[in-house]
Amino acid sequence: MDILGVWEKSGRNSWEFPPNDPSLEPYFELAEKCDLPVLIHTLGIGPYMPYFRSAAGNPLLLEDVLVKHPKLRLWVENARFPYKEEMIAMMYQYPQLYADVSTITWVIPRTAFYDYLKAFIRAGLGKRIMFGSDQMVWPEKIGAAVEAIEQAPFLTRDEKRDILYNNAVRFLRLDDTGDQRIPH
Repeated sequence: MDILGVWEKSGRNSWEFPPNDPSLEPYFELAEKCDLPVLIHTLGIGPYMPYFRSAAGNPLLLEDVLVKHPKLRLWVENARFPYKEEMIAMMYQYPQLYADVSTITWVIPRTAFYDYLKAFIRAGLGKRIMFGSDQMVWPEKIGAAVEAIEQAPFLTRDEKRDILYNNAVRFLRLDDTGDQRIPH
Protein backbone atom coordinates (compact mmCIF):
# COMPACT_ATOMS: atom_id res chain seq x y z
CA MET A 1 0.00 0.00 0.00
CA ASP A 2 1.22 3.50 -0.79
CA ILE A 3 -0.21 6.26 1.35
CA LEU A 4 0.91 9.80 0.58
CA GLY A 5 4.34 8.48 -0.19
CA VAL A 6 4.59 6.46 3.04
CA TRP A 7 6.17 3.54 1.23
CA GLU A 8 8.96 5.65 -0.16
CA LYS A 9 9.46 7.82 2.91
CA SER A 10 9.27 5.17 5.61
CA GLY A 11 11.70 2.69 4.10
CA ARG A 12 9.10 0.02 4.84
CA ASN A 13 7.62 -2.22 2.21
CA SER A 14 3.92 -2.21 1.36
CA TRP A 15 3.28 -5.63 2.83
CA GLU A 16 4.79 -4.80 6.23
CA PHE A 17 1.77 -2.99 7.69
CA PRO A 18 -2.01 -2.94 7.27
CA PRO A 19 -3.90 0.28 6.49
CA ASN A 20 -5.02 0.64 10.11
CA ASP A 21 -1.45 0.57 11.46
CA PRO A 22 -1.12 3.35 14.09
CA SER A 23 2.07 4.63 12.45
CA LEU A 24 -0.04 5.83 9.51
CA GLU A 25 -2.29 8.00 11.67
CA PRO A 26 -0.34 11.26 11.11
CA TYR A 27 -0.68 10.82 7.35
CA PHE A 28 -4.43 10.26 7.53
CA GLU A 29 -4.79 13.23 9.88
CA LEU A 30 -2.84 15.49 7.53
CA ALA A 31 -4.74 14.30 4.47
CA GLU A 32 -8.09 14.93 6.14
CA LYS A 33 -7.01 18.37 7.40
CA CYS A 34 -5.66 19.41 3.97
CA ASP A 35 -8.47 17.69 2.03
CA LEU A 36 -6.02 15.50 0.13
CA PRO A 37 -7.22 12.24 -1.43
CA VAL A 38 -5.49 9.10 -0.19
CA LEU A 39 -4.83 5.95 -2.19
CA ILE A 40 -4.49 2.63 -0.42
CA HIS A 41 -2.58 0.39 -2.79
CA THR A 42 -3.47 -3.24 -2.33
CA LEU A 43 -0.76 -5.52 -3.59
CA GLY A 44 -0.65 -9.26 -3.87
CA ILE A 45 -2.87 -10.13 -6.80
CA GLY A 46 -1.14 -12.86 -8.70
CA PRO A 47 2.39 -14.17 -8.18
CA TYR A 48 4.05 -10.75 -8.47
CA MET A 49 4.30 -9.99 -4.74
CA PRO A 50 5.05 -13.26 -2.93
CA TYR A 51 5.50 -11.63 0.48
CA PHE A 52 2.13 -9.90 0.54
CA ARG A 53 -0.56 -11.58 2.61
CA SER A 54 -4.03 -11.30 1.13
CA ALA A 55 -5.62 -10.85 4.57
CA ALA A 56 -3.90 -7.44 4.76
CA GLY A 57 -6.14 -6.37 1.87
CA ASN A 58 -9.40 -6.92 3.75
CA PRO A 59 -11.36 -3.64 3.45
CA LEU A 60 -12.71 -4.05 6.97
CA LEU A 61 -9.24 -2.96 8.12
CA LEU A 62 -10.13 0.50 6.77
CA GLU A 63 -13.07 0.99 9.11
CA ASP A 64 -11.13 2.40 12.07
CA VAL A 65 -9.49 4.93 9.74
CA LEU A 66 -12.79 6.00 8.17
CA VAL A 67 -14.55 6.30 11.54
CA LYS A 68 -11.75 8.42 12.98
CA HIS A 69 -11.51 10.54 9.81
CA PRO A 70 -15.03 11.02 8.44
CA LYS A 71 -13.93 13.67 5.93
CA LEU A 72 -10.99 11.68 4.58
CA ARG A 73 -11.33 10.99 0.86
CA LEU A 74 -10.02 7.47 0.49
CA TRP A 75 -9.81 5.18 -2.51
CA VAL A 76 -8.52 1.67 -2.70
CA GLU A 77 -6.84 -0.01 -5.59
CA ASN A 78 -8.25 -3.13 -7.24
CA ALA A 79 -11.58 -2.62 -5.45
CA ARG A 80 -10.00 -4.71 -2.69
CA PHE A 81 -10.23 -7.91 -4.73
CA PRO A 82 -11.17 -10.61 -3.69
CA TYR A 83 -13.17 -9.03 -0.84
CA LYS A 84 -16.25 -8.11 -2.87
CA GLU A 85 -18.92 -8.32 -0.16
CA GLU A 86 -16.77 -6.57 2.43
CA MET A 87 -15.87 -3.77 0.02
CA ILE A 88 -19.46 -3.22 -1.06
CA ALA A 89 -20.54 -3.08 2.60
CA MET A 90 -17.81 -0.57 3.39
CA MET A 91 -18.77 1.60 0.41
CA TYR A 92 -22.40 1.59 1.55
CA GLN A 93 -21.34 2.64 5.04
CA TYR A 94 -18.73 5.24 4.07
CA PRO A 95 -19.67 7.50 1.15
CA GLN A 96 -16.16 9.00 1.02
CA LEU A 97 -14.73 5.59 0.06
CA TYR A 98 -14.05 4.95 -3.63
CA ALA A 99 -12.39 2.08 -5.47
CA ASP A 100 -10.44 1.63 -8.66
CA VAL A 101 -10.11 -1.37 -10.95
CA SER A 102 -6.48 -1.21 -11.96
CA THR A 103 -4.68 -4.53 -12.34
CA ILE A 104 -7.75 -6.69 -11.76
CA THR A 105 -8.74 -5.72 -15.30
CA TRP A 106 -6.00 -8.00 -16.65
CA VAL A 107 -4.39 -10.07 -13.83
CA ILE A 108 -7.48 -12.16 -13.16
CA PRO A 109 -9.50 -13.83 -15.93
CA ARG A 110 -11.75 -11.39 -17.79
CA THR A 111 -14.90 -13.27 -16.76
CA ALA A 112 -13.87 -13.07 -13.08
CA PHE A 113 -13.20 -9.34 -13.44
CA TYR A 114 -16.59 -8.81 -15.08
CA ASP A 115 -18.35 -10.76 -12.31
CA TYR A 116 -16.56 -8.64 -9.71
CA LEU A 117 -17.26 -5.30 -11.42
CA LYS A 118 -20.85 -6.25 -12.17
CA ALA A 119 -21.48 -6.81 -8.45
CA PHE A 120 -20.45 -3.21 -7.71
CA ILE A 121 -22.60 -1.87 -10.55
CA ARG A 122 -25.61 -3.90 -9.40
CA ALA A 123 -25.01 -2.64 -5.86
CA GLY A 124 -25.48 0.91 -7.18
CA LEU A 125 -21.83 1.91 -6.71
CA GLY A 126 -20.97 2.68 -10.32
CA LYS A 127 -20.41 6.38 -9.53
CA ARG A 128 -17.60 5.44 -7.10
CA ILE A 129 -15.57 3.08 -9.28
CA MET A 130 -12.56 4.63 -11.03
CA PHE A 131 -10.15 3.42 -13.64
CA GLY A 132 -6.56 2.96 -12.53
CA SER A 133 -3.56 1.69 -14.41
CA ASP A 134 -1.06 0.89 -11.63
CA GLN A 135 1.53 0.79 -14.35
CA MET A 136 5.17 1.50 -13.87
CA VAL A 137 6.42 -1.95 -14.82
CA TRP A 138 3.95 -3.07 -17.49
CA PRO A 139 2.80 0.08 -19.35
CA GLU A 140 1.60 -2.07 -22.24
CA LYS A 141 -1.17 -3.31 -19.92
CA ILE A 142 -2.87 0.09 -19.83
CA GLY A 143 -4.47 -0.56 -23.22
CA ALA A 144 -5.70 -3.97 -22.05
CA ALA A 145 -7.16 -2.38 -18.93
CA VAL A 146 -9.04 0.27 -20.91
CA GLU A 147 -10.25 -2.41 -23.32
CA ALA A 148 -11.63 -4.47 -20.43
CA ILE A 149 -13.85 -1.54 -19.44
CA GLU A 150 -14.81 -0.56 -22.99
CA GLN A 151 -15.79 -4.14 -23.89
CA ALA A 152 -17.79 -4.87 -20.72
CA PRO A 153 -21.14 -5.93 -22.21
CA PHE A 154 -23.13 -5.04 -19.09
CA LEU A 155 -21.90 -1.43 -18.81
CA THR A 156 -23.76 1.39 -20.48
CA ARG A 157 -21.88 4.06 -22.42
CA ASP A 158 -22.38 6.46 -19.49
CA GLU A 159 -21.13 3.91 -16.94
CA LYS A 160 -17.99 3.35 -19.01
CA ARG A 161 -17.39 7.11 -19.20
CA ASP A 162 -17.93 7.40 -15.44
CA ILE A 163 -15.38 4.68 -14.68
CA LEU A 164 -12.83 5.91 -17.19
CA TYR A 165 -13.15 9.64 -16.43
CA ASN A 166 -16.08 11.26 -14.63
CA ASN A 167 -15.75 9.51 -11.27
CA ALA A 168 -12.08 10.44 -10.94
CA VAL A 169 -12.78 14.05 -11.91
CA ARG A 170 -15.42 14.23 -9.18
CA PHE A 171 -13.39 12.37 -6.52
CA LEU A 172 -10.20 14.32 -7.18
CA ARG A 173 -12.19 17.56 -7.51
CA LEU A 174 -10.79 18.46 -10.90
CA ASP A 175 -12.37 20.57 -13.58
CA ASP A 176 -12.70 19.30 -17.14
CA THR A 177 -9.13 20.33 -17.96
CA GLY A 178 -7.88 18.04 -15.21
CA ASP A 179 -5.61 20.60 -13.63
CA GLN A 180 -7.69 22.75 -11.29
CA ARG A 181 -9.58 21.97 -8.14
CA ILE A 182 -13.28 22.63 -8.22
CA PRO A 183 -15.29 23.66 -5.15
CA HIS A 184 -16.96 20.93 -3.15
